[in-house]
Amino acid sequence: MKRRSFILGGAGVAAAAAAYQFGWLSELKKTYPNVLMLIVDDLNDWVGSLGGHPNARTPNIDRLASQATVFTNAHAPAPICGPSRASIMTGLAPATTGIYGHVHDDDIKQANDKAAQSIFLSEYFKSHGYYTAAVGKVFHQEVAGGSFDDYGGRVKLFGPYPEENFKWDQPKTSTDWGPFPERDEQMPDYDSAKWMIGKLNEQHDKPFFMACGFLRPHVPWHVPKKWFDMHPIETIQRPPYLANDLDDVPEIARRITDHPMMPTTQWAIENNEYENIIQGYLASVSFVDSCVGMVLDALEQSEYADNTAVVLWGDHGYHIGEKDKFAKMTLWDRASRTPLIIQPPRSQWGKDGAQVTNRPVSLLDLYPTLVKMCGLPPNPLNQGRDISPLIDNPNAPWQHAAVTTYGPNNHAVKTEQYRYIRYEDGSEELYDHKRDPNEWDNVADDPSYFQIKAELQAYLPTENAQWSSVSQYRGNDYFTELTDRAQQTD
Repeated sequence: MKRRSFILGGAGVAAAAAAYQFGWLSELKKTYPNVLMLIVDDLNDWVGSLGGHPNARTPNIDRLASQATVFTNAHAPAPICGPSRASIMTGLAPATTGIYGHVHDDDIKQANDKAAQSIFLSEYFKSHGYYTAAVGKVFHQEVAGGSFDDYGGRVKLFGPYPEENFKWDQPKTSTDWGPFPERDEQMPDYDSAKWMIGKLNEQHDKPFFMACGFLRPHVPWHVPKKWFDMHPIETIQRPPYLANDLDDVPEIARRITDHPMMPTTQWAIENNEYENIIQGYLASVSFVDSCVGMVLDALEQSEYADNTAVVLWGDHGYHIGEKDKFAKMTLWDRASRTPLIIQPPRSQWGKDGAQVTNRPVSLLDLYPTLVKMCGLPPNPLNQGRDISPLIDNPNAPWQHAAVTTYGPNNHAVKTEQYRYIRYEDGSEELYDHKRDPNEWDNVADDPSYFQIKAELQAYLPTENAQWSSVSQYRGNDYFTELTDRAQQTD
């Protein structure tokens, strides 16, 4: 093998020669570690290591977490796939690029002038001497053209599908639930795992940056019956739910989160489907966890086991009945909070066991963090921040917040204790997670919190780009109007 003698370009050498604050980072720079990203679609905190639901069964993700840093307060840049993934891969916030809705992978850099200047995360590693490979859903559909050396493809939709839906059949959504198909081998995520295993078994004379994008638990919640059997219906527990939860939120909050193609919690309760939906989501999570385990096992058995940083993240969270929704696409905690687990190469990290940090971070921070961990020069265009200090010390001082954006001038700011939401019409929500973790009590109008609000407002983006014409979302009247307006003025 030639990996340890591989020489990067001049910029990479200069970066590797730089002094680093942390001892384990100074070791990382000597060997140009590999990076393996495991991306899970629509995964909320229903993971064992995050304690999000008592019925969660995720032994493989938990195994990774047991030797990594678990970010319990990680949030998506946007609560919907397209803009969240575009933000992560460009290192630019939605409010900068104007990508607030879905976007074709090859159109991302056409969104506006700042998007055009961006360098995709995989391109940045490629330009510094890394071999890059991906499979499955990494960007919104697949991958942007030329962003990886090798791409293993994906099933464009989220099948396989039965001939007829089992429970829910509405346009504009793949939502449905029930056991299907018969075998794991019929699932696209199984194929993606096998493709990535093949790459890990190859000989590489360069350091590699690889990404494996899994589809489940994105709807439909169809996986083989054995995964449903893992979660017996009589054991299923409902998450916290308040029927009049939305009585104290602004009218605009109800408008932007109205998704008529999705079932509501009241519908699920009245039709005796609530536990079945929960079971379907849990089964889908357990299935994708098994695919994660296949890849982790292959890495462990490969020659790259000790010199590979492993990162697992979901692109955003998901409501499973909370706030009367089975959906993402809100600025509340259930839609923005998602797993983020980072395991530096164990040969250099020198730590054993899990670390947990409750500091607020954004998936926008992944780009500069991975660049720093691998000893590459920083990309000055990145808007996220390097969170490697929290890997060194999970309780390090941290005066930062995570920001989630859902449409122009609609932002949520999350700190350790508070979630502050400011909408484009000036209306507000504020939740004190110390006493109200379910976000049931909007205290934005409580005078005792006015100073807190003022402090949180300082984190709001100062730039709010116009909705780009390459971006679209027509899930409800509010976003249909914004999409149409952008395309008409292009």
